[in-house]
Amino acid sequence: MTNEQLWQTALGEVELNISRANFITWFRDTFILKNKDGLVTIGVPNGFSKEWLENKYNKLILRSLRNVSNDIKELKFLISANSSSPIGPIEKIAGDHHKKSQIENQTQTFKELEADKETNLNPKYTFNNFIVGSFNELAQAAAKAVINSPGEAYNPLFIYGGVGLGKTHLLQAMGNEVIEKYKRKKKVKYVSSEKFTSELVNSLHNGKVEEFKEAYRQIDVLIIDDIQFLSGKEKTQEEFFHTFNFLYQKNKQIVLSSDRPPKAIATLEERLRSRFEGGMIADISQPDMETRLAILKCKTTEKKIIVSDEILSYIAVNVQKNIRELEGALNRIIASKSASLTNPDLTMVAKILNDIINSPKKLTNHKNIIQAVAEFYDINATELINRCRRKEVVYPRQVAMYLMREELKKSFPFIGEKLGGRDHTTVMYACDKLTREFEKNETLQQEINLIKERIYSK
Repeated sequence: MTNEQLWQTALGEVELNISRANFITWFRDTFILKNKDGLVTIGVPNGFSKEWLENKYNKLILRSLRNVSNDIKELKFLISANSSSPIGPIEKIAGDHHKKSQIENQTQTFKELEADKETNLNPKYTFNNFIVGSFNELAQAAAKAVINSPGEAYNPLFIYGGVGLGKTHLLQAMGNEVIEKYKRKKKVKYVSSEKFTSELVNSLHNGKVEEFKEAYRQIDVLIIDDIQFLSGKEKTQEEFFHTFNFLYQKNKQIVLSSDRPPKAIATLEERLRSRFEGGMIADISQPDMETRLAILKCKTTEKKIIVSDEILSYIAVNVQKNIRELEGALNRIIASKSASLTNPDLTMVAKILNDIINSPKKLTNHKNIIQAVAEFYDINATELINRCRRKEVVYPRQVAMYLMREELKKSFPFIGEKLGGRDHTTVMYACDKLTREFEKNETLQQEINLIKERIYSK
């Protein structure tokens, strides 16, 4: 296996574990510079990418590489813009039609890296290949309304849902449709919140803050993906607040996505939260069996390959978490078919997908619930356990109590003991309160479901 193939295969695994927006932002223009004696040197375009990949994605990249080759022991990141290298960055690969076709048949599709440099939109994301089902019909309908009347129908439009459920596809399809409908007379920009942050940091460093502000205030439709990553970044939130207000007052459209509803984004300034909640909020949940099968058939048509209905049904039945994992499973089957030049049978498919298809483990540890709740609400797990009575901690603690009761069937005294030695009557109150609220509060239902996804995916 060449370094090029090794990196593409590893990136296919990486993409399954992070959002598309982050994948595009941080892995664009990366490539393997050298692979020798267990040390892989990865070329990156700049110091900012180098620092981010080293600090945030080092373990994920190493694990993905080791899944392909057990000989790899450690990583090194080196700033390099050597696009003439025979290894080449991702965009060089994408530019070579023959290589791109070969790689797409072996691993994940990397067309998303062919984004327009001005808008950051990828033309492959359209409504023609966006499968609509009961799990996303509200979000899709709201998106269509925004396209017909930008800045008027729903402003802002806030779409949320778990990882890999198609939020990025929907957002980019909206952007592409606006450009086509209005013949490029409306200026559209798609950007992840982390990219927005990095641009702001660079403008501060280079003394070009006014240029940064002016560029964003010229936009007619601003689309920000993964807005939850603004949480805790005070300077970025302040600048985004002013940009938001300016665009909103000019009737410019703002579209946001997140993995949770606005009120569940901790350390988000109240003034921003109130603005996010002032427009339309639509959620995307998990697709049902029929929709998963439709998505797989759409993907095989896109890739111009034939996979039997029996195998597609097997994948749809067994891979239920999200669309990205569904596509990842299909890509593994395609890669196996390409490598062996034979059509895999169900026995072979079961072996290929063995590490993806795991029956849900029975939850027995209350610590998993505490950790998942803490991560979801962006607080420290120890705050749930200690005597802290801050408002932003009390509600998540009640959610933890409710989930320990519902998922583990633990006694009230047991739950009270594990959450800071609280009296069993406190736990009873919390569980009764959330049980009543759960029946009529759709937002709480969605929050609980998103937290459960975190619990059972660990």
